[in-house]
Amino acid sequence: MKKHPLFILTIGFIFLFIFCQQQKTIWKGTIEEKDGVIIVKNPKEPIYGEDIFSLTEDLSIGRAEGQEEYMFSRISSIDVDNEENVYVADSVSAHIKVFDRHGQYIRTIGRRGQGPGEMQMPNYVQITLKNELLVQDMGARRLLFFALNGDFLRQDVSGRTGFPLLIKMDSNEIFIGIVILAPPPLGGKIIQKYDPDFNIIKTIAEEKQGKRGVFDIGKTSCFCDVSPSDNIIWGDSKEYVLQILNSQGVLIKRIIKDQNPLRFTEKDKEMYEQRYAEAIQAGYELKLPSHFPAFKDIFVDEKERIFVQIYQHVEGKEDLFFFEVFDPDGKYIAKVPVLAKLDRNSVWKRNKFYTIDEDNDGLPVVKRYEIFWIF
Repeated sequence: MKKHPLFILTIGFIFLFIFCQQQKTIWKGTIEEKDGVIIVKNPKEPIYGEDIFSLTEDLSIGRAEGQEEYMFSRISSIDVDNEENVYVADSVSAHIKVFDRHGQYIRTIGRRGQGPGEMQMPNYVQITLKNELLVQDMGARRLLFFALNGDFLRQDVSGRTGFPLLIKMDSNEIFIGIVILAPPPLGGKIIQKYDPDFNIIKTIAEEKQGKRGVFDIGKTSCFCDVSPSDNIIWGDSKEYVLQILNSQGVLIKRIIKDQNPLRFTEKDKEMYEQRYAEAIQAGYELKLPSHFPAFKDIFVDEKERIFVQIYQHVEGKEDLFFFEVFDPDGKYIAKVPVLAKLDRNSVWKRNKFYTIDEDNDGLPVVKRYEIFWIF
């Protein structure tokens, strides 16, 4: 007898519900308020198992040959508008290419030059709440604004000093950015808030520089991201504590997680010795730790979930990592292997995940994944 589609769908939901209940455990953390700050303390184990989250690739933009509109030199940044059009910044070709939700080329915005609407090295793009395209041109040290149809609107004064790498412009047109103090191995950075004229409003975190001539693999670092509600999430990887600031820069929540630091293995030692072989031969010291720092980076998705990248690799994938995920309340809900490049350039939009990657020949592409949460 032929089964009715509604019957099949109902049975599917029943099995899904049973699976989720089997995956779920009781959260054993605590939430309290102290001096106006919410303190969330999490146990070592999450609420759900790692099968609770998955990605399925459903689009790739970029080709090795053929039409030039689909070829990239070096993709530096991407963003996605409300129509799911994808904006791709090419820092070498010095323009922004736009593709529709099916991956079809629409237009090119900007070109190389120093005149109005021209750029030298676009390193960051963002669709603002005004539906304008913000482009940071690190080559000319200025910001450009375009209509989404490609019309040039305006630019700020070029050539400013202390120009930060943008993390985001929030809904109040306040910028959150990072100033890199020196290239590796010396490093060091400052995370700050800026007004529309790039005057410093607040220093959020400051990372000290390392020792000259030493690649310190265990050196801790400060990381930051900005949520859709303009909250700033940052942490210093010397301890597993996430600081949540509101849009005014006031601390409103602290998320703490109990942990066992990941041990630095012989395999890790071999990998880093190979990676820095040329530097070692040039006289640099490679300082290896007994354990990795608490985490590797921090990202926030469109639902205000926090993804904390840890140093555990996905098996057989040296460039892919596990992430520990916290819900908007700060509860540790899952530790998941993310089988795509989740980094500073990734975009979450309408239950889709966009990232910059490479094809089998090592050429730059943009990939889109459908997100599945099983709870």
